[in-house]
Amino acid sequence: MKTTPLLLQLQDVCTQTKRLLIASVCLLFAAHAQAATPEEMILKKLEGAGPNIPVNEVRPSRVESIYEVELSTGEILYSTADGGYIFTGDMYQVAPQGFKNITEERRMAARAKEVAALDENQMVVFPATGEKKGQITVFTDIDCAYCRKLHQEVKELNDMGISVRYLGFPRAGVGSGSYYSMVSVWCSENQQDAMSRAKRGESIDEKQCENPIADQYRLGQQLGVQGTPAIFLDDGRLLPGYMPAKRLATALGLTL
Repeated sequence: MKTTPLLLQLQDVCTQTKRLLIASVCLLFAAHAQAATPEEMILKKLEGAGPNIPVNEVRPSRVESIYEVELSTGEILYSTADGGYIFTGDMYQVAPQGFKNITEERRMAARAKEVAALDENQMVVFPATGEKKGQITVFTDIDCAYCRKLHQEVKELNDMGISVRYLGFPRAGVGSGSYYSMVSVWCSENQQDAMSRAKRGESIDEKQCENPIADQYRLGQQLGVQGTPAIFLDDGRLLPGYMPAKRLATALGLTL
């Protein structure tokens, strides 16, 4: 078949059209590959808003287009996918059995991980008598009235098979009188005896040594401790304030 000028022109147009289509598709793929993820956009927005926002992780929440922003302080914020809006507060799922606190579940998981990673050698421990059936990890203060009340029940807890693991949390802060009292307890040769005597209001020898109290105080703040005693279970539950021994045993799932 004879090729006419019109046919040549049409072939040229088709060739150019194919090239344009290929170029457009390549540009679309490149743009898609370079597009920031929601997590990246949220981080960028927060960095632009303030360089001191301590973001630990950004992840999708259970709600479509809403993301969880976990701070290194333990707080959980929520963000739209573009990072344009941030809001606080607990997220609840409306379930057939009632309201389910999704935010608290996240906190529990994070707290459980922190509790599992603790070095028991850095604590003052009152071990269970006989078979160990459970344990509680307690942020405590020497001068706290309810801390002293809880300590009076440590033997009862031990007899029920529950170990009590103490971490220092001087409510007045690092450098306060209660802080130095706790340092003296941790630096004593017999930590259990020093703790018990200090909790009874007796004077103990002032001692100094390398100790974990400041680190434990900061950890308590990170885990949301606002007062003492603050009782943590291994599953990440936080029981704020004093709780009688038998109720603690029930919370641990022990049959009395």
